[in-house]
Amino acid sequence: MINLAYKDIKHSFSKFIITAISVGILLGIVIIMIGVYRGMIFDAKELVKDLNANIWVVQQDTLGPFAETSKIHEDLKNQISYQEGIKSAEAITFQNIQMKNRYGDFKAMLVGYDPFGKISAINPAKLIAGRTLEKEHYEIVVDDKTHYKLGEKIKLGRDYYTVVGITHNTVSNGGDYLMFVSLKDAQILQFTYSNERIRSDEKRGISGGNPHLVNAIIARVKAGYDIDEVAKRIAFNTHKSVYTNQDELNLLLQNVIKKSSKQIGMFTAILIVVSIVIIALIIYTMTLEKMKELSIMKLIGIPNFTIAKMIMQETIILGFLAFVSGNIFAHLIAGKFPKRVVLLWSDATSLFLVILIFSIFASFFGIYKVFKTDPTQAIGG
Repeated sequence: MINLAYKDIKHSFSKFIITAISVGILLGIVIIMIGVYRGMIFDAKELVKDLNANIWVVQQDTLGPFAETSKIHEDLKNQISYQEGIKSAEAITFQNIQMKNRYGDFKAMLVGYDPFGKISAINPAKLIAGRTLEKEHYEIVVDDKTHYKLGEKIKLGRDYYTVVGITHNTVSNGGDYLMFVSLKDAQILQFTYSNERIRSDEKRGISGGNPHLVNAIIARVKAGYDIDEVAKRIAFNTHKSVYTNQDELNLLLQNVIKKSSKQIGMFTAILIVVSIVIIALIIYTMTLEKMKELSIMKLIGIPNFTIAKMIMQETIILGFLAFVSGNIFAHLIAGKFPKRVVLLWSDATSLFLVILIFSIFASFFGIYKVFKTDPTQAIGG
């Protein structure tokens, strides 16, 4: 039985391999789509995990700095620092900006934090060159994919910032590159107006913007204290919306990227269905193409069961080769995507099992066709 499959594949080896690679590319696209979905989930959690805060304090009746606009006073961190169970508290800002350099346009998130505070926004494990911020003004740390170099000057607003550090894989919840500046610089960029705007507002009787605002206060809880209880106490005392770290992750997944992840998930499901249909058609067509040879086998006395096992074995070999080539294809192009693609072997293996099961099921149609075909008619045709 195994020799029949081997000889049949050897007889049309190049055609069989090309077919397997073609199917593999289709499976590779499905694997990439699953990786895009995984990457979106991964990116959504990354910044929150890097900050490693237990509690997020944001504007009252809002969902926080990522889902909604949040503005609170910077000095609130002092009140939170003295709450029972709080180890440290720091103010932080987030601002989406559009950047342009010699490598092209890109979107980034500017994170502002106190470089002298007790909570750093930069994960030391991701710093691959240079250092973190050490001054209150005009220093910036960027992600390596922005292509900025150490010592390079970047113009933000009316000032120039020197690149003092480079990180790797630091992204926002939307997959945009992160750039880090001091809290004072970030407040100037986000909460103060240009001279022209200030003069125009003054003529209208409107006072200038408040530079001492931030988007959130993040805090860490002392060991031995219940995080949920501390969060409830802070919410009661400050009249702000307070979320635990897990709450913030849930908000990101359920509110910020929910529709995007659903859309990619649905598109991936459609691709899987299309792949199954195409593979089923390929297997059925391959069976029909060698119907004459199969009929001769039946005439010389080879049992239907042996022919069926041969077809099924070829199906399994085709599926395995397609799986291997698909994974190679996916891993070769995954790094070319502008946003993170997370390829997990568990996802690939699950996809392989699904495709293999349906492929074997699809081979039954070809086997049924062989069983029902009259060998003499096939030869005569």
